[in-house]
Amino acid sequence: MEMGVIAEAIKLATAPVFLLTGVGGILNVLGNRLARVIDRARRVQSMIAAAADRPQDPNSYVDHYLSELITLKRRKTIINVATAFLVLSAAMIAVTVIELFFSVSIEPGKLQISNWVPITFIGSFISLVGACVLYLVEILYASNTISFDPIPRSEL
Repeated sequence: MEMGVIAEAIKLATAPVFLLTGVGGILNVLGNRLARVIDRARRVQSMIAAAADRPQDPNSYVDHYLSELITLKRRKTIINVATAFLVLSAAMIAVTVIELFFSVSIEPGKLQISNWVPITFIGSFISLVGACVLYLVEILYASNTISFDPIPRSEL
């Protein structure tokens, strides 16, 4: 094989590899958000259990806790779908890189790019955009479900 053709394949594969690094970073962020949602859900479940032990307590916030659990479940679902889109994006980027390297070996001395390269690369971007939109939706949803109003002293 000619070194110039291999060098060209490596140059072409560099951009998708950097994109793959960015996707990995976003996956890390989503994983951290999911961990926080799970931790909060466990905490709310323990608060519900504690409130159930004191049914006569007029300050019991069980209904509030149950609605928060529903909110957390929705957030978990959004994060999981966004994660699935990102994993699909990463897989398609990896397939694109593999296709670029195999394009060197199709015909010795020539770089023959497969017709699938643009399809997998554009598909990875579509999945990435979908994941980013879902990430934004999750952040907005989380922001809109939080109340910053203080609890009146009469309810404490």
